[in-house]
Amino acid sequence: MTGPYGRRSRPEPPQPLPAPTVDPHPHLDACGCVDAADVVAAMDRAAAVGVTRAVTVADDLASARWVVQAAHWDERLAAAVALHPTRTAAVTEDEHAEIERLAADPRVVAVGETGLDYYWDYSPPDAQQQSFRRHIDLAKRLGKPLMIHDREAHDDVLRILREEGAPETVVFHCFSGDAAMAGLCVDAGYVLSFAGPVTFRNAAELRAAARLVPADRLLVETDAPFLTPHPHRGRANEPYCLPWTVRSLAELRGVPVERLAGDVDRTAERVFRLAELPPVGPPATPGEPGARSA
Repeated sequence: MTGPYGRRSRPEPPQPLPAPTVDPHPHLDACGCVDAADVVAAMDRAAAVGVTRAVTVADDLASARWVVQAAHWDERLAAAVALHPTRTAAVTEDEHAEIERLAADPRVVAVGETGLDYYWDYSPPDAQQQSFRRHIDLAKRLGKPLMIHDREAHDDVLRILREEGAPETVVFHCFSGDAAMAGLCVDAGYVLSFAGPVTFRNAAELRAAARLVPADRLLVETDAPFLTPHPHRGRANEPYCLPWTVRSLAELRGVPVERLAGDVDRTAERVFRLAELPPVGPPATPGEPGARSA
């Protein structure tokens, strides 16, 4: 790997899962992937431990260009594109138009990650909310799932979804609420995705939420290179690290690992329509749709 996170120390691979599953939310460019060889190597590492597919997610326009291109490099990879809420302080109409064009690519399976982040002070709430509403509209027009980032903004996220009318499929990436919040989301028909923090023993409220989500509304993700699960907090995260979270969540829910991995695989298949992906085509060249800017 040639990017900055590629120089961080990676843990040794975990024991392979007994059934294949999907990582629905890594950021492979932030993991250090730059070119097709990097992507293939990362997916090979993941496949070796039973993580056979992934949806790589953008957080700004340059990342959106890259993830679309990456999804055309490896059959095992799809993409999601949007502007992260912390990137919404000064977005132009041309940038919104390019996100719309990229989101329409046939190997883009979701609009995301979008939503609200009141933890960081990078973008004012009004700008975040306006962008969130535009992404909701885009997901509905494209008929693709909406992938939500929600950090310390639960009430406003749920309110805006009600006001705008949620898309048919809504995924709360790296769910961070408690059991009461999870209950509201389940009642609304949303899908909840859990990342490394659910493996942390001090995350009692999050772990309580993870116990009550129905199997057909549950996803497990890495959010790589961030949120590396126990016992490797602080080290580089990649899709191949997903088995640690899968095993921890299976233990928490009192189900066999094979069953949880299979449930997550089927949910991801349904939510992102992975079986409907077209074959990969030639990678985009610089200046064409999908090419990442320098």
